[in-house]
Amino acid sequence: MSVLPLVFTSGWASGVNAYAVVLLLGVLGATGATDQVPDALQRPDVLIAAGVLFLCEAVADKIPYVDSAWDAVHTVVRPIAGAVVGALLAGQSGSLSDLAAGAVGGGTALVSHLVKAGTRAAINTSPEPASNFVMSTVEDLGVAGIVVFALFHPLAAAIIAAVLLGLGIAVVAFFWTRIRRYWRRRRQRRAEKTAAWPAGPDGRDGARRPSA
Repeated sequence: MSVLPLVFTSGWASGVNAYAVVLLLGVLGATGATDQVPDALQRPDVLIAAGVLFLCEAVADKIPYVDSAWDAVHTVVRPIAGAVVGALLAGQSGSLSDLAAGAVGGGTALVSHLVKAGTRAAINTSPEPASNFVMSTVEDLGVAGIVVFALFHPLAAAIIAAVLLGLGIAVVAFFWTRIRRYWRRRRQRRAEKTAAWPAGPDGRDGARRPSA
C-alpha cells in the first residue's frame, strides 16, 4: 500500500491537468530525478504528445467559456488518465494491484475534474477575464508543485491533495446556486434574442435569421 498516497495525489492532479502530470512525471523519470516513474511514461513519443497537449490546454484553459468547453471534452480524458497513471505507478512498485490503483486514480481524477469544471463555471459568471488567467496559472503551478512533492513525500502530498479536494467541493457547493442562476439567465437572453429576429419571407417567426 506504500504507493497509494502517490496514486491518490496523481489522480487529484490528473483531474486538474492530466497532460501536466504525464509530462512532469515523464521528464522527472527520464532525467533520473526519481526511479518511481514507469518506463511507459518516459517514452519520447509520450513526452512529445503530452507536451503538445499541455500547451494546448495552457491556452484554452485561460480563455473564458473556452475553458468550460475544454473541461466538457475532458470529462472522460482526465479520469482515464488518472486511472492509467495510477495503474502504471502501482505496477512499478508492485505494492498495490493495478485494478485497485486504477480505481483510486480514476475516481479521484473524476471528482477533481468535476470540482475544476464547477469552479470554472462559477468564475465565468464574472464579467472580467483576468480571473481565468489567474486561476489557470495557479492550477498549473499547484499541479507541478504537488506532483514533485508527492514523489519525495507521498503521504504529506496526499494529505494536501485531500484537503484541496475537500475545499474545492465546498466552494463548488457554495457557488452552485449562483452558477445555475447564471446559466438560466443566459438561456433566457438567448431565447429573447432568437425571438427578436423579424419574420422571414415565408412568414415564420424569428427563430430563423432572414436571408441577406
